[in-house]
Amino acid sequence: MAVSIALAVTCFTSLLHKNFSLQSQVTDLQDRLVIANTRLKPCLLDGPLDIGDSVSDNTSHISNRSLKNSALFFSLAILSIPLIFLRYVDCVSRLRRSADSEEVSLNKQLAYRVDVFLSVYPYSKPLVLLLATFLLICVGGLALFGVTDDSFADCLWLSWTYVADSGNHANSVGVGPKLVSVSISFGGMLIFAMMLGLVSDAISEKFDSLRKGRSEVIEKDHTLILGWSDKLGSLLNQLAIANESLGGGNVVVMAERDKEEMESDIAKMEFDFKGTSVICRSGSPLILADLKKVSVSKARAIVVLAEDGNADQSDARALRTVLSLSGVKEGLRGHIVVELSDLDNEVLVKLVGGDLVETVVAHDVIGRLMIQCARQPGLAQIWEDILGFENCEFYIKRWPQLDGLLFEEVLISFPDAIPCGVKVAAYGGKIILNPDDSYVLQEGDEILVIAEDDDTYAPTTLPMVKRSYLPKDFVVPKSPERILFCGWRRDMEDMIMVLDAFLAPGSELWMFNDVPENERDKKLADGGLDFSRLENITLVNREGNAVIRRHLESLPLESFNSILILADESVEDSAIQADSRSLATLLLIRDIQAKRLPYEVTMVSQVHRGSFSQGSWIGEMQQASDKSVIISEILDPRTKNLLSMSKISDYVLSNELVSMALAMVAEDRQINDVLEELFAEEGNEMQIRPADLYLREEEEMNFYEIILRARQRKEIVIGYRLENAERAIMNPPNKDTRRKWSSKDVFVVIAEKE
Repeated sequence: MAVSIALAVTCFTSLLHKNFSLQSQVTDLQDRLVIANTRLKPCLLDGPLDIGDSVSDNTSHISNRSLKNSALFFSLAILSIPLIFLRYVDCVSRLRRSADSEEVSLNKQLAYRVDVFLSVYPYSKPLVLLLATFLLICVGGLALFGVTDDSFADCLWLSWTYVADSGNHANSVGVGPKLVSVSISFGGMLIFAMMLGLVSDAISEKFDSLRKGRSEVIEKDHTLILGWSDKLGSLLNQLAIANESLGGGNVVVMAERDKEEMESDIAKMEFDFKGTSVICRSGSPLILADLKKVSVSKARAIVVLAEDGNADQSDARALRTVLSLSGVKEGLRGHIVVELSDLDNEVLVKLVGGDLVETVVAHDVIGRLMIQCARQPGLAQIWEDILGFENCEFYIKRWPQLDGLLFEEVLISFPDAIPCGVKVAAYGGKIILNPDDSYVLQEGDEILVIAEDDDTYAPTTLPMVKRSYLPKDFVVPKSPERILFCGWRRDMEDMIMVLDAFLAPGSELWMFNDVPENERDKKLADGGLDFSRLENITLVNREGNAVIRRHLESLPLESFNSILILADESVEDSAIQADSRSLATLLLIRDIQAKRLPYEVTMVSQVHRGSFSQGSWIGEMQQASDKSVIISEILDPRTKNLLSMSKISDYVLSNELVSMALAMVAEDRQINDVLEELFAEEGNEMQIRPADLYLREEEEMNFYEIILRARQRKEIVIGYRLENAERAIMNPPNKDTRRKWSSKDVFVVIAEKE
């Protein structure tokens, strides 16, 4: 059919051109005949006629017309050849292929090659469009040369004007030139339509790439966060506060989410970024190309967030991310902070990452903080102040003017900071917390302090401090305690071992959860717990559901010194569900305790907290909180704010503290060694001490004098909480100002674990 159409078009065009050509020749001959008759009359009188010029002109005209006919036929042949070729190739392919053969036809092979060419080479489409434009101009120029009397160069230029501006064909005269000019204009419109489509696609693709976060980040010395979790909001808030003194910084977040969704979620966070810019990119941390896209080699710190959900899967992905980061050819300028969910996976991640990796085990941090806060109520608020950048935090800096001083003298050298340790150059940069007073600072040593910011403190000349002795020297006796665990965590065996190291002999640990009692010992043993090594605590198992009141009523809730409500392992994948369960358990326990309080206590007690009256149910629960400490593990910060307002729980520990630790280690990796020692079973820890250990009732002293008195117990006082105050003051100002102290005040110290 294609061949027939092409032949019909060719014949019709040839006949049409022949007709116009004959008519033109007749008109031309008539004009020449008139001219010849005019010239013939005088020539008859003068002599014979010279007809050589006429014959020569006629021959030249016939030759030129033949060339134009050839050009017209050649242009038509060029247009017909592709149709004929494609049809012929398809027919030949069917004839050569046998009935049972599975050979692909030549037509499909050709289409495949064209598709590959257009897909592989990025500039193939513009090149094809340019080639099509060139062919149209050339073919159109040949066709115009065949139907007009213009030269070939003029016809090519005229063809280009038809392609560039389709309205130019309106000036064509004659059927042949009009037909050709319309055809060229129609082809030009198709080419410009395709060109506009390519330009539009290129612009749309670029904007789509920018919208979806595929463009490259051109930054350096930025903080890179890989992954997305509920801790991201708190982490960004802490990084913004840390960068405030620098006028703001740059934080790049890359996760396997849509860029617009990430930006929308970050915009909903209710805090001030304080000049810090947050840049979102969509990509996978397991792909090197995506890592290079966020300038991973130029980042000063890389934070790998743990995924919400299964702990083992989250840690496995973190391990693969560390492997990807280790494969960056350009190398890494900054360190890697990896959040892990299981303590058992920490060794493997450090083995893969080497010296570049610092790990923060979120589950382990929360568990250890819960135990410390259960033993010493009020310690959680202190940890929140130390870990967050809003108040005072740890800083390490070199002060050459302090070389040669004793550590006892260094303690009183900073009016706006409190020294806590020394980074000893002779020990390869090891940080020693709470060193001996006789330690002499050497060249290269750095001082670890607690200060408001890294540019708010500096040493001054030694003040005159009066030295005196402690009013009494004794060790705070330990008494057996009874502690209740509500719920079951993955790291239950680790919490039991830590608790055994802290408690006095004869203490009891009650475990109340819905795990069958005959399975608990097996789970604890599989986790690495050796029951024979438990020296100070006795395990008491009770089975039940912590959200069912009658199950809780079977427990002696009023007899426990501390109650820890754990985010249960069965619902830890869902923060909302885990928090709802913990909240229900907390309310039930406080209500049962309030009902069991003696009548005279509920009537006589005059304790008021917040704006709740004692006649209300919350007021009764607040009175019950005076009898025992309840520490609740909350995963969602929004739930934490709700409980903090009601004050029916002594403190709520949430993922916000983990975000603070991640931000602090990201800003200075050396702080991780300090945190690990403070959380460990051995070494130094933060403690709350009664004031009567250091001073007498109504004794007038300044803070420097209290610091030196505490050194007699090898303790470093870092803050205090007055008798009627709700919060402790860390790194107090005006340390040389004298004031009267009460024996009911308490001091926050860094001391060796007892």
